[in-house]
Amino acid sequence: MPYEDNRMRPEAAHHIILEERERLSVSGVEEVESFDENTIVMSTSRGTLVIRGENLHIEKLSLDGGDLKVEGDIDALTYEDGGRDRSGGLLARLFR
Repeated sequence: MPYEDNRMRPEAAHHIILEERERLSVSGVEEVESFDENTIVMSTSRGTLVIRGENLHIEKLSLDGGDLKVEGDIDALTYEDGGRDRSGGLLARLFR
């Protein structure tokens, strides 16, 4: 019978470093879902991260360590939390 480790694995640290809007380092990457020169979509330990820009290319990808390095003209970093209820946000509470 195979050994099963039922302990919870600690969540991987997630950090983002953006330099001059041209170089981006992301840690805690679990999977790169899609990429082209305008958009990179990845799963991280803190949710789905979408990078938008122009001339984007992945310089380094290490899923063993969860590290990703991107170069290009970076315009936006967005987290898409599809499962999270956003009805309790600040603006929603202000305009009730």
